[in-house]
Amino acid sequence: MADINFSDFLETINGKDKDFAANINTFLLRHDCKCEMKAAAKGYTVSYILPQTNKTLATFVCRKTGVKLRIYPRNLNSYGDFLNTLPDKMKKDIRKASPCKRLINPDDCNPKCVMGYDFLMDGEHYQKCRYMAFMPILSDENNPFIISFLEKELL
Repeated sequence: MADINFSDFLETINGKDKDFAANINTFLLRHDCKCEMKAAAKGYTVSYILPQTNKTLATFVCRKTGVKLRIYPRNLNSYGDFLNTLPDKMKKDIRKASPCKRLINPDDCNPKCVMGYDFLMDGEHYQKCRYMAFMPILSDENNPFIISFLEKELL
C-alpha cells in the first residue's frame, strides 16, 4: 500500500471539518508530536504521539456521524474543573461513554488494558473507559473546547 499522508485524510472529511483538522495537525506538530496514520474501515486514523513519553495524546477517528478526536489526557486531575465548562453535548457524550471495567473491577477486563479515567464532572463521579471517555465530534460548538483540552495537556 502506498504511503498515506495527512492530505489523504483531509480529502475524506467534509469541508467544514477540514480546516479545523488541519489546524489541530499543525498545532500538535508544532508541539513536537509525531503523526502516525493508518487506513481504517471508515477512512483513516491519525494519531499524535507525545515525544517525551511515546504515548498517544489524540487520534482522529472517522465515524458515520463525522470525524471525532479521541483525546487521551494524562494530566486530567490537574485541570478537572475544565470539564465543567464543556458544552452540554460534549458532557452528554462523556456521560454515555462506556464505564472502565478495570477501574470498577480489575478482574472484569483484560489485565493488559490501560485503565480509564476517574474524574468529577459537574460534581458527579465518573469512571470511564479511556477509549470512549473523551471522543468529541468535530463541530463549531466543540472545536474551541477540543483545542483548550489539547492546550491543557501540552502547555
